[in-house]
Amino acid sequence: MELKNSITVETTVKAPVEKVWKTWSTPEDILQWNNASDDWHTKRAENDLCAGGKFLSRMEAKDGSFGFDFWGLYDEVKPNALIKYTMGDGRKVKVTFSGNSSETKVVETFEAETENPLEMQRAGWQSILNNFKKYTESQ
Repeated sequence: MELKNSITVETTVKAPVEKVWKTWSTPEDILQWNNASDDWHTKRAENDLCAGGKFLSRMEAKDGSFGFDFWGLYDEVKPNALIKYTMGDGRKVKVTFSGNSSETKVVETFEAETENPLEMQRAGWQSILNNFKKYTESQ
């Protein structure tokens, strides 16, 4: 799958890949880490992690001023290794997990949208990934 106009963000989590995978994919965990800044949160998360399955995260500003559904369909899932999905707007995403018993590298590559500057998109996705790392390591 070649991604057009793609942006890549990554982090290394000090946890085994099985734990990282669980935290990435469990709705109760997603609610805890899936936000780009402290004034946002995920109010609801649904995740059917299999090829053809759907995911949905309801992301909202904590003051209630704005919110949106981030959703899509899974194209390919290889447990503890790979997730490929198509977002609701048709853009593609690839997430890889590679590691050992003590740490896991998570690399997320996504097709950029055209409304916001590339650096803003990169910063937002990296911030969410940083929150994921912090939350997973605290569990």
